Amino acid sequence: MLRPIRRSEFALVLTAAWGSACGGGKPAPGAKVPANQVVHMSVPAESTLRNDPFSQSVRRGRALLTATRDSLPRNVDNGLRCVSCHLDDGTRAFAMPWVGVYARFPQYRSRSGKVGRIENRINDCFRRSLNGTPLAFDGDDMRDIVAYMSWLSRASAPGGRERGSGIDSIGPLLADTAKGRTAYLLTCARCHGVNGEGLVTTVAATSGTPLWGPQSFTIGAGMARIRVAAAFIHRNMPFDLPGTVDAQTAFDIAG
Repeated sequence: MLRPIRRSEFALVLTAAWGSACGGGKPAPGAKVPANQVVHMSVPAESTLRNDPFSQSVRRGRALLTATRDSLPRNVDNGLRCVSCHLDDGTRAFAMPWVGVYARFPQYRSRSGKVGRIENRINDCFRRSLNGTPLAFDGDDMRDIVAYMSWLSRASAPGGRERGSGIDSIGPLLADTAKGRTAYLLTCARCHGVNGEGLVTTVAATSGTPLWGPQSFTIGAGMARIRVAAAFIHRNMPFDLPGTVDAQTAFDIAG
């Protein structure tokens, strides 16, 4: 015989059902996450870094990734940094985060047709996104960058992909470049400049990187693909109001 449900239990059931219906709690696996919904990734606490050699390597790796051109001028030949695309030091969901990435290498890359190490992937970014030269595989710079990515992955399930990994998937939609130019001037130019040259200011929210030209990424970079750029814009731009550009406008701007 079934036990009658108490009033307090019934209230809990209603609360759970209401929260689920209204978007409370975690979305179901595979469910589309709205662009303006914040997704938090599993990142180790800063307190886990101490004064030991590994922690020092992690801190230096993070510094290289956040000030790439200043720290590695011989390897970077444009005005970008690694965190120009991998936002919040590689921890922001749907902004190509490095959280969990260490455990997914070595992996097969269709672009090269080979199984590559994480060092190969890092050097791909130096070549294409930073228009520079690769780091030495066994050098201190590469070691420290990999150490940072390893540390970022320590709070993630081994081999899994958290919600927010990689970049969002939208479209494809037909881009209207005339509308895109207008939308760019209204939404993007205040941070990235009228001619995409980028702006450097003391206010982080209005400091935009170069988007095209010799100081930006090359045609071989992932961000040079319209669908990738559109997904990044839709989820992360403008920097101070992320998630406010609809999918069609994002494709127009990317086009």
